[in-house]
Amino acid sequence: MPEGDSPTVARRRVRLAIREAREHADLTQLQVAEEMEWSLSKVIRIENGDVSISPNDLRPLLTFLRIRDKETIANLVADARIARKRQRQAWYQTPEFRENLTDATRKLIEYENEAAQMRSYSVYFVPGPLQTPQYAVALMTRYEDELTEDQRQRRIAARQLRRDALLGRASAGEVRILVMLDESVLRRTIGGPAVFADQLRELRQLAADNVITIRMVPFTLDAAVTNNAMFDLLTLGEGEVLYRETGLGDEMNEDRETTGKHRARFDKIWDEAADEAATLAFIDDQIRKLEKLQ
Repeated sequence: MPEGDSPTVARRRVRLAIREAREHADLTQLQVAEEMEWSLSKVIRIENGDVSISPNDLRPLLTFLRIRDKETIANLVADARIARKRQRQAWYQTPEFRENLTDATRKLIEYENEAAQMRSYSVYFVPGPLQTPQYAVALMTRYEDELTEDQRQRRIAARQLRRDALLGRASAGEVRILVMLDESVLRRTIGGPAVFADQLRELRQLAADNVITIRMVPFTLDAAVTNNAMFDLLTLGEGEVLYRETGLGDEMNEDRETTGKHRARFDKIWDEAADEAATLAFIDDQIRKLEKLQ
């Protein structure tokens, strides 16, 4: 899909142009809402990328924000059409998933479909798209007091759909996935020895097939990537976006300073972590130990 036809990049281009023009005009979101006779929440959701703006709403908004270049206006209107048309077709925007996935998670899924590179770090569990179905079920069961059965089932289904899409793109060479796991992730037997052994075998195979590149942060390395439990840093055609998850909460951050700091920290620890060969040797040893417990 050409970059200009991408719903993700198109919507991102529109909302960033709107936000930058508003800030350049020294206007608040409330002032824009009052002038356009919109609710403040509508302006916030448009600028955050939670919703797409229609071409009919975009044209007068651009006039108010003093964007008068005809080519710029035409390109933004075209982007707005693409973003809205493609958004309605996405599986993660259907009612059953919208009701059970957070806004940040849906954005993450959308960005995964467009990213050229993905850096994933976790200190507690295997990242979602790399989880086997049995591991995902065992992990989600731990949240039975916080999430309903329907929410858990939808999130498990979403992980499988994410997995199919992301790993399919990685297998085709469309996205490079760098995975950095704390040693604890490769020791924590979520689901029991049999389920966890299968999960480790899956990681081993994905690495062997060059679908992912994986490194371990050993306990002996006195360095932390971040205070957050996990994050995904995705490189798009126009910058980077950061998804952070802590317990039951998550967020999407596109601030350049924040994404830059996470990128620098990830790359620094990546160079200091156990390399691929040592990581795979550790995984093989863990599998052998788990097989003896079955």
